[in-house]
Amino acid sequence: MNECFKSVHWKHPEEGKAYSVERFGVAHAKDVNSFHKSFPEYSVTPLVELCSLAKQLGLGDIWVKDESFRFGLNAFKVLGGSYAIGRYLSERLGVPLSQLPYERMTSDKVKQKLGSLTFVTATDGNHGRGVAWTANRLGQKSVVYMPKGSAQERLENIRALGSEASITDLNYDDAVRLANENAEKYGWIMVQDTSWEGYEDIPGWIMEGYTTMAYEAAQQLREQKPTHIFLQAGVGAMSGGVTGFFADLYKDDPHPPIITIVEPNQADCLYRTAYANDGRLHFVKGEMHTIMAGLACGEPCTIGWQVLRDHADNFVSMPDYVAAKGMRILGNPLPGDTRVISGESGAPTLGLVAELMQNSSLGWLRDQLKIDASSKVLCFSTEGDTDKDGYRNIVWDGKHSSFE
Repeated sequence: MNECFKSVHWKHPEEGKAYSVERFGVAHAKDVNSFHKSFPEYSVTPLVELCSLAKQLGLGDIWVKDESFRFGLNAFKVLGGSYAIGRYLSERLGVPLSQLPYERMTSDKVKQKLGSLTFVTATDGNHGRGVAWTANRLGQKSVVYMPKGSAQERLENIRALGSEASITDLNYDDAVRLANENAEKYGWIMVQDTSWEGYEDIPGWIMEGYTTMAYEAAQQLREQKPTHIFLQAGVGAMSGGVTGFFADLYKDDPHPPIITIVEPNQADCLYRTAYANDGRLHFVKGEMHTIMAGLACGEPCTIGWQVLRDHADNFVSMPDYVAAKGMRILGNPLPGDTRVISGESGAPTLGLVAELMQNSSLGWLRDQLKIDASSKVLCFSTEGDTDKDGYRNIVWDGKHSSFE
């Protein structure tokens, strides 16, 4: 098992040659946020300032956006699935999305116009739950395929929403292929954040949906500006959407935040693509043994990579124990700090920040990321304890590897 830190520092293209991030920018994110605000479950998730931790680690400040409060689903993923489905229905009905808020979207009148629909996706849990939740609210059907090793609790949470959900014997990327094959075979609507040639509309909409999270964070920061933003990545859809938002927000700033993308060693397709730097996407195949189940993706989202390629600064591949460390730190705060319940895919960025500042052997990486005592760090805890047994195994019992 590869237990090491690897990193690529990435240079942005010349001005005017970068991939456009307007669709993920502040103006459009405000519209996306307005759509989400129409949901009765909507509330702004907390942006937690960890002053004591920042002092302990020798940093200027640390903020963590806590997505465990999102729509009562314990994870951010519903933002992308709900918005993509909203956009799909908008296109199908010929109605602007601004005229299709939650109340109208879920009405009997709209359902009669649409007829019977089935939404299908592949997921380790959080995305599928968001798709199933939205389909359930619409009075429609959903089918969810989960990769081998997915948590039973996550499966049951999806089934509780009326979805036809199952754990397959496939890895994540093959489960995506299965979902797509059956979508084509049965006329289902594929709702996936993995994009490829010929399938980019819905993944792009999902990425736009994630910008609500970034838009809220920017509003909560007010006049404060992070010097560093750390984002975890699976296929790169969330990290791409959020990177796009902040690239737009700080486009006129001579010193924009340094954006670092974080992946597990066993599923570091974006790092490998950046490292190769040959104009091609690089995949991780086979089983991906990582506790970071939501990041166990071997094939980059094409749109996500295009954004990250031109607007992210660093790509880091790291061992699982760092994510476990992040979970423990967030769950056991220092005096004065707020507790954050963060799952294995929610905590890797904070874990990396802590490891960077505490591990003397990582001076080379601190230098590359330009992180020091003046740094103000923003992280996104994208999920809570969506697998409670797994959370306790890590936080209580000290597990830090999928091999244990």
